[in-house]
Amino acid sequence: MNRRKQKINNKRWIVCIILFTILCSLFTSPIRAQIGTWRNYLAYSDVQQIQEAGNNLFVLASNDLYQYNKEDQSIYTYDKTNGLSDTYITHIRWNKQAKRLIAVYQNSNIDLIETDGNVINISDLYNKSIIGDKTVNNICIDGVYAYLICGFGIVKVDMKLAVIKDTYTPGHPDYPTSLPDEDNSDYDKYIELVKTLNPGGPKYNYFSEAKFTNGKIYTVGGYFVSGGADLNRPGVVQVWNGSDWLSYQEHLETITGYSYLDNNTIDIDPTDPSHVAVGGRCGLYEFRDGKLLKYHNQQNSLLGGAIDHGITLGNDYTLINGLKYDNEGNLWVLNNQTKSSNLLELKKDGQWVNHYQKDLSDNDGIGLRVMQSAIIDSRNKLWFVNYHWEHTSYFFYSINDGSIFSSPQHLVNQDGVVYNNSVPICVAEDIDKNIWIGTNIGPFMIDKDNISSTTVNQIKVPRNDGSDYADYLLYGVVIRSIAIDSGGRKWFGTQGNGVYLISEDNMTQVHHFTSENSPLLDNNISFITINNNTGEVFFGTDKGLCSYMSDATTTSTEMTEDNVYAYPNPVTPNYTGLINIVGLTYNANVKIVSSSGKLITEGHSNGGSFTWNGCDQQGRKVASGVYMVITATSDAKKGTVCKIVIVN
Repeated sequence: MNRRKQKINNKRWIVCIILFTILCSLFTSPIRAQIGTWRNYLAYSDVQQIQEAGNNLFVLASNDLYQYNKEDQSIYTYDKTNGLSDTYITHIRWNKQAKRLIAVYQNSNIDLIETDGNVINISDLYNKSIIGDKTVNNICIDGVYAYLICGFGIVKVDMKLAVIKDTYTPGHPDYPTSLPDEDNSDYDKYIELVKTLNPGGPKYNYFSEAKFTNGKIYTVGGYFVSGGADLNRPGVVQVWNGSDWLSYQEHLETITGYSYLDNNTIDIDPTDPSHVAVGGRCGLYEFRDGKLLKYHNQQNSLLGGAIDHGITLGNDYTLINGLKYDNEGNLWVLNNQTKSSNLLELKKDGQWVNHYQKDLSDNDGIGLRVMQSAIIDSRNKLWFVNYHWEHTSYFFYSINDGSIFSSPQHLVNQDGVVYNNSVPICVAEDIDKNIWIGTNIGPFMIDKDNISSTTVNQIKVPRNDGSDYADYLLYGVVIRSIAIDSGGRKWFGTQGNGVYLISEDNMTQVHHFTSENSPLLDNNISFITINNNTGEVFFGTDKGLCSYMSDATTTSTEMTEDNVYAYPNPVTPNYTGLINIVGLTYNANVKIVSSSGKLITEGHSNGGSFTWNGCDQQGRKVASGVYMVITATSDAKKGTVCKIVIVN
């Protein structure tokens, strides 16, 4: 009997210890998003359609959807992370008999949505190959049916059974001729109420370039391409501070007297984070705390106006596609299509310096058309590309001595292969100080020890099929953006192929995200930028901004009990994701052991993080208990210990 009591007391002590550790963990570990989760940052400002559904309103705004409950005033936003099948909704209609909302997307995909958030997808029209235009122009409701008026004819959807019942083309004997008109009375009835609602999100879904710094993501949304069509997007700057969106001062044409359109490049002064520079189609704008500080164009600065086929285009075309601050707070400006000011410096004291370079002009002495993707590397060299078929080169300008390097217009790789149609698009520096050039035919690497070489490297990835063959990394893929995370891995944003994550050694494809296999909003990626403190990776797409919580965070200079911790902690029975240990040094050794000292798993940090799936080395879920995370630096000289509580 005494032994039994002793066993019971021991069990109670164990439970108390676990509960105590849980409470300590709850108070010491910051709350972070789960690794592998997605988030959308969508606009809901432009109200397009409103549909009343009993006590709820469905609101289509900026081609995104949210639901408002009239009783408790709650707002629920819909996107691909919580049930929707696609992005960019063009029409919504509520069916009273079926008690469902039909939402039709730009690509003719269809979702049926119930007021409890349940979503049913009907993809038949989207997947069907037909002759004619499948675009849905409007929707008529009759009984349980929704009639989709398309370019090629009419599609009849049974919203109760969630199926397409029939399709009709003109001339069909049953072609509907007396459908009810669209009912827009809910819009008129509720628009004033909806204007008072705040579903959150940015004001616009326009995102062409962004920088993450000081815990904020700074974005611009324009895009003007020389020789292409003017998009005439409003000159918008949007900043996310982690909890709210801030829009910088708009409609600056009323202040400057010049158009304010197509902003496409941005940078933040490292000596004063409140000071932000923005460039685009109509000149250079300096902001402080979101308000216009100073405007520069060809009338009041050394900036030159764009010249096209010998014609000066005027003040609406003071073209700036690339900006970069140096460490001292001087701003380097790429001024396109100008006669004598292709590379400029705006000094911290406000003085302009012209660093004109002949290499940045064509044979007629006119500056290159699309100089963009400006970075300053660890050697204090300003890198950029000319993204235009007339002069397909990448460059670096030495800030220290004023020299410039211009690549051959036709890239040549280490095997002597000449690419006559290669076009550089973007530049990045990896953690080993190598330079990466994204092009229309894939990524190329410039070795850190030979950056002035006229030969570039294409990474060869072995096929591992028993042969000696290898393939060039992402050959043929159009690379629009490159970002390097804290683990040295490369994130490649593409045109039409989504996002690739490649391992630090360039040999392994870790992820390939597309809009078809993930919540990625669109396969056309305009930029990638990373919050290395949390591992959140932001993707600017043609349909808006989204992010992915990765498993690489900033490395620590030292591992201590104060900065090394695990999350989530405790790990509850319903948790199925990865457990993340953060605060580690680069390539740290990590061992996870049981309370009895048994080795559960081991490995090395990815940047400042290490992830564990909660399983032992045989792939079995571990039992409830307290597990020790033992860390050491890569040279095994110093480390620390933290604890993880598992409750099954």
